[in-house]
Amino acid sequence: MPRSTPDWSELRSFAAVGGCAYLVDLALFVWFRGPLDWDPLAAKAVAFLAGCTVAYAGNALGTYRHSTAGDRAAGTSRLRRYGVFLAVNAAGAAVQLTCLAVSHHGLGLTSPRADALSGSVIGMALATCLRFWGTRTLVFRTHRQAGT
Repeated sequence: MPRSTPDWSELRSFAAVGGCAYLVDLALFVWFRGPLDWDPLAAKAVAFLAGCTVAYAGNALGTYRHSTAGDRAAGTSRLRRYGVFLAVNAAGAAVQLTCLAVSHHGLGLTSPRADALSGSVIGMALATCLRFWGTRTLVFRTHRQAGT
């Protein structure tokens, strides 16, 4: 029977995995931009992919481990799930960038504080909701037997 609403355990696990992925993304971006002096877009692209990989592994092995066995039995490959997961996370990144663009260019709120609030607070909150929904419904399709 499909679960329509998440439980607190699922939300906590998803948040913990997301926090770890965020830290990996941030640490790599800072390292690539600082000591390695990479181009900012290349640094962000690689850091984003690394963070997505950590998030996928954490969700597949932790948060949604009960659903991956059913997907494998149904013939769903890990590569397909990872591709959908990357697409969901790219959509989340687009939400964050859209919030920043609307605030900065549409509303004229151009201070560093306004940029941080629109992209990293409001955008992140909306993107996290999208990522949670997409991860549980499109990537791992959470199903549990009644009473488990």
